[in-house]
Amino acid sequence: MATIAFIGLGNMGGPMAANLVKAGHRVQVFDLQPEAVSRAAGTGCIPETSATEVVKHAQVVISMLQSGRQVEGLYMTGPDPLFERMAPGTLVIDCSTIDAATAKATAQRATAHGLDFIDAPVSGGVAGAQAGTLTFIVGGSEDQFARAEPVLHQMGKNVFHAGSHGAGQMAKACNNMLLAVLMAGTCEALNMGINSGLDPKVLSEIIKQSSGNNWALQLYNPVPGVMEHVPAARGYRGGFQVNLMCKDLNIAMELSRDSGSPVPMGAAAKALFNLHQVAGHGEFDFSSLFRMFRQGGE
Repeated sequence: MATIAFIGLGNMGGPMAANLVKAGHRVQVFDLQPEAVSRAAGTGCIPETSATEVVKHAQVVISMLQSGRQVEGLYMTGPDPLFERMAPGTLVIDCSTIDAATAKATAQRATAHGLDFIDAPVSGGVAGAQAGTLTFIVGGSEDQFARAEPVLHQMGKNVFHAGSHGAGQMAKACNNMLLAVLMAGTCEALNMGINSGLDPKVLSEIIKQSSGNNWALQLYNPVPGVMEHVPAARGYRGGFQVNLMCKDLNIAMELSRDSGSPVPMGAAAKALFNLHQVAGHGEFDFSSLFRMFRQGGE
């Protein structure tokens, strides 16, 4: 059993922390939202009053934040940087999805403090976080990966070593850009079928058994009433927000620029999600893009 500090208890972080408790760890938690801390306490986590308190006596620190700026502020540039509060040798696992440059800079600063830092963004959504079946995409050294892998497997099913620091974030950007393209195409195709008089349940099953099959159809159907236990079945709440998808697509566009890679499909998906965001849908799940395609904008 290890003492693990977990910072960031949103839709993803909360269930991840709970799975660490189930694995037998002492999990100290903090979030800026008191209600998130209370929910985590209900799963057996130990609530703390600040980020500096939560890292005390922790061998492992895990963060799940929304932006690179938040990661920088937490560990390096804020009024009380956590890198200055941790004992040498502490393993820091940042599961946030941020740009690779920030991940690399954070890793360098961690090394200067005698700490082990890896970027380990996740894929699998809220359902994967709850079920403990997430995929972790790790950037770091071989030794750091070996040290983190047992902990990550207690929150996920698949753990990949993508390469050195920042590689996890680059691989995640590729994945989420493709996810955006697939969701946009799925919404577009299902809407066309509905407008042509097809039953969306039947059409979804046909495509799932045909060449258009994809993850969105299998596990995350965007049409209300087709699939249970997905955001579309609960008013597009409680999933991966449009705001976060737009942030991730901005990261992907930066990566495409830096690598000289043409991404016309990714750019089209980014434009669609940005339109959906500015129309006031930013806090809804990204599968709510389906609403954009419905006649009359219903």
